[in-house]
Amino acid sequence: MKKAKCPICKNKFEWEKSEFRPFCSERCKLIDLGQWAGEKYFIPGKKIDTYTAPSEEIIKNKN
Repeated sequence: MKKAKCPICKNKFEWEKSEFRPFCSERCKLIDLGQWAGEKYFIPGKKIDTYTAPSEEIIKNKN
């Protein structure tokens, strides 16, 4: 059986038997999700606004 190392707790586990791959447990999976949600993990790049309202000029030109 292939052994893998959990990226969160560093424990070794049997890859094929884990339903939470690449994590060893649901706990480690949720810790990782929390890191993303808390913005401790991020994908580097230019930060952009999630929403920018179109200008009135753009709206008028579409009609």
